[in-house]
Amino acid sequence: MRKITRLLGLTAIAFAATQAFAADLKVGVISSLSGPVSALGIPYEKGIRAAVAQHPVLAGHKVELIVLDDASDPTTAGRNARKLVTEDKVDVLIGTSGVPGAMAIAAVARELNTPLISPTPVTIPGPEGAWTVTVSQPFPLMVSAVVEKMKKSGVKTVAFIGFSDALGDLAYDSLVKSADAAGIKVVANERYARSDSSVAGQVLKIISARPDAVFAGNSGTPGALPYLALADRGYKGQIYGTHGLINADFVRVGGASIEGLQVPSGPVLVADQLPDSNPIKKVSANFREAYKKANGTLPNDAFSSYTYDAYLLLADAASRTKGEPGTPAYRTALRDAIVSTRELVGTHGIYNFKPDDRYGSDQRAVVIVRMEKGQWKLVP
Repeated sequence: MRKITRLLGLTAIAFAATQAFAADLKVGVISSLSGPVSALGIPYEKGIRAAVAQHPVLAGHKVELIVLDDASDPTTAGRNARKLVTEDKVDVLIGTSGVPGAMAIAAVARELNTPLISPTPVTIPGPEGAWTVTVSQPFPLMVSAVVEKMKKSGVKTVAFIGFSDALGDLAYDSLVKSADAAGIKVVANERYARSDSSVAGQVLKIISARPDAVFAGNSGTPGALPYLALADRGYKGQIYGTHGLINADFVRVGGASIEGLQVPSGPVLVADQLPDSNPIKKVSANFREAYKKANGTLPNDAFSSYTYDAYLLLADAASRTKGEPGTPAYRTALRDAIVSTRELVGTHGIYNFKPDDRYGSDQRAVVIVRMEKGQWKLVP
């Protein structure tokens, strides 16, 4: 009888252990695993899977990860977000790989009262953005660092070429504001679609303006197009870009045309060059270890670490959130915890959020890197 009682006791304990994880914390991820933004979307997926594999339980809740492909289409991104919330009952959304898609997800997040952590920069003022934060650095912060380098290099005029979408608008507006303050004149504003195969006409207009430098507001593999065209036309001025260009496919496609290109980046890209006293160095090392364990190789981009940071943000917020996942009350409490995050160390910076501030980054999240023979090197 004692043996039976003991077995029953052990069974009860095992059952209680499984019940401890009965309320899974569901994480819905939307990324562009196909289409023109996949050069960013694929690393995003790898980063989040590495993070979940490293920490499969958050605040006592087993994490259930659900990943959907939006095929680089904003409409699909919004539809995926709605499905994840209404059908899969996720507690938090993470995504996506392009600004238009992230804006679409943010609208659903606000409507359905579900927190969104975006690895892509999104600017949504007022109540419409109340459920969204981003771990990506804001464009004004990153572009101002680039303009500072331009000024030190003697640039007086700069031409802009970028995507004909929300990302291009963000980049252009940030450039104009920083350039005006630095006494640099923006002499062109040329645009192209992510799916375009040529920007010859736009580049001819830029060259005719004779700018000292060209700044491209784009991202991923399609971001190489202007630099290829500029090289074909023999442009010899300085070239700059955004933090959306740091991935292996862009480097491969850009080839010799991007030699000397300067872009802003989060510290993770050059973490090995940071002093040991910088807390970002240790977190970046943890990320690289988790990424290699999950994917078999070390990361060669700056995007997979954004979703890793998104998961760190979620983990920190979950540790301060009361209640059971799967309920509206939990989602609200989780959102409140996210927007009250203080001094959270990630790979791209040290995050501080406020309820009315979508971005958590400051100057500690920015370095400038230069392309030298296929490798990104820190610019002093």
